[in-house]
Amino acid sequence: MTAKTEERYIETVGRRKTSVARVRITPAAKTSVVVNESEFEKYFPTQELQKTVLSVFVDTEDKFAVTAKLSGGGISSQADALRHGLARALIVHQPDLRTKLKVKGFLKRDPRAKERRKFGLKKARKAPQWSKR
Repeated sequence: MTAKTEERYIETVGRRKTSVARVRITPAAKTSVVVNESEFEKYFPTQELQKTVLSVFVDTEDKFAVTAKLSGGGISSQADALRHGLARALIVHQPDLRTKLKVKGFLKRDPRAKERRKFGLKKARKAPQWSKR
């Protein structure tokens, strides 16, 4: 690998429900994450969401500067979308990580989403109370 290819970024897309994360990783001295041009800790305030995103980096000792643009969905699905995008980017950078990430389920685009409401029903499947008379 030449010096020019090491400095280039890798861009991938991660998705979950209606959230979309456009992720760029660039090799760096230490791992830093910027989400929608704000600090990672501010954007994902809870420890649980931060762990969800950073759990991808457990298998690699490389350090990256991560920038992400998130849109759609809620904060939890955005964290999952970001993790999905990071996992895809790490595979492009280091293909031998694929089996480890696949076993953990980080490469799967979680397709579960809220079902639409049908007419005649109160919610997607909840029917109004039935009375015999």
